[in-house]
Amino acid sequence: MDSLEEKVCVFMHEHYSNESDQLDRSLDDLWCYENSSSDSDDPPEKTLYWESQMALLQEILERYHLKGLKLRQEAGQIIKEVKASEFCSCLKPNSSHCTTCLRRRVVDELSDKGFRTNLCISKWGATKKFLGGSHEYIEVVASTLKRKKQISFLIELEFRDQFEIAKAGEEYQKLVSCLPEFFVGKPDHLTSIVRVICGAAKKSMKEKKMHMGPWRKSSFMRMKWSGFNQTWNSDKSLGRFSLGQASESSFLRISGAPFALIVT
Repeated sequence: MDSLEEKVCVFMHEHYSNESDQLDRSLDDLWCYENSSSDSDDPPEKTLYWESQMALLQEILERYHLKGLKLRQEAGQIIKEVKASEFCSCLKPNSSHCTTCLRRRVVDELSDKGFRTNLCISKWGATKKFLGGSHEYIEVVASTLKRKKQISFLIELEFRDQFEIAKAGEEYQKLVSCLPEFFVGKPDHLTSIVRVICGAAKKSMKEKKMHMGPWRKSSFMRMKWSGFNQTWNSDKSLGRFSLGQASESSFLRISGAPFALIVT
């Protein structure tokens, strides 16, 4: 009997071919409109801008929901079950909101289901524009059965929260409310969503005549998932994660992904 990972691989392979090129071509017109109208203060132009961004985001999300459906369902069930358990092992005061332990438990559970899973840490140095920092996320790598091609899927457990801005306008809040609570999908869909939402954040803050922090910009947000400098694999016999393979590759700028360690 095929493993769950193999079944997911077959599903993804059937829907995967040429999807990235089709997404880029179909969204070019709306992105061109965004660039030409985002600085306009004319009320009709503002309305058209926000309508176009909602249409753009909806098209991206429709394509997102079609890819990796079985993996997303499986990951969603795992996340729900882990959150309902006492998953925090670091004994922090707010253990129910300990995303570090949550990520590690989700990695373990996905691994137990037969998925090739990594806990990835993206790091970036300080520049004149941005402070240095790091961000953790999960990667699942599947291989198509026919072509043996590796397909990388990223999992961000607090995806919608990454774009929340308390003082942003109502139209921006509507866009953010459309985002999934957690993201399980391909890097190109993540890139497209970040581009739309960060552009909308800039527009919203300009309309309210407020400064937008550099950490809200698309170039900064992409660094959170821009690649991994370290991957960690789970060593259950020791009850901890151990350092695995290092890489400087970028998920959001290349096609495919580096070879991923098998989490056991």
